[in-house]
Amino acid sequence: MPERLVIIPTYDERENIREILTHVFGLRPDFHVLVVDDNSPDGTADIVKELQAQWPGRLHLLQRAGKQGLGTAYIAGFKWALANGYEFIFEMDADFSHDPKDLVRLYEACAVGGADMSVGSRYVKGGQVKDWSWDRVLMSYCASLYVRTVLWLGVRDTTAGFVCYRRRVLEALPLDEVRFVGYAFQIEMKYRVKLLGFKIAEVPITFVDRIKGRSKMSMGIFHEAFLGVLNMRFRINRS
Repeated sequence: MPERLVIIPTYDERENIREILTHVFGLRPDFHVLVVDDNSPDGTADIVKELQAQWPGRLHLLQRAGKQGLGTAYIAGFKWALANGYEFIFEMDADFSHDPKDLVRLYEACAVGGADMSVGSRYVKGGQVKDWSWDRVLMSYCASLYVRTVLWLGVRDTTAGFVCYRRRVLEALPLDEVRFVGYAFQIEMKYRVKLLGFKIAEVPITFVDRIKGRSKMSMGIFHEAFLGVLNMRFRINRS
């Protein structure tokens, strides 16, 4: 039975996708990858199809009709992973802001360390951010502090998108009820996991700003996260 699946959402990542897949498939233990592509105009999905012949049975592609948001891409990926029997399911960006080698450390935090969810964290001891301006670092840190204050989450890097879930966690979550699609999605998932009583561990990582391609960050994403946290506190607790 396959054990480890890395979900990589893509939109216009042709500059990164070949290299990131090469790095992931070079790891030990072995990882499978599911690319969830939102009809990238730059042909990202075509590159993935070409590479499937190089990694048969390990590289999978889920194509969607258009750009529908990060959260819905992951939800689709989670459902695919559960349907195909994976035990450990990972979230990772395609742009090398997450070091593929850290997948092994996230896996070990769950498989060996006993966590139900492990989070690659910039804001625990040993974690850091590279190539960000000081004001961007400050804004990100303050955002995480705000989320921790409102939700009492107990996770320092609340918006982190480098994550490992045990299968049982995703099976327990009401995936169709997850509302947010931007960075608030990452907060909502951690909050729901905490409310269900699962153990969350943070693993220190170095987060590096993307070198190739364009950032998907926007003020709308920050707006959703800021206001969404208040909504989340009361809506999810009542459900």
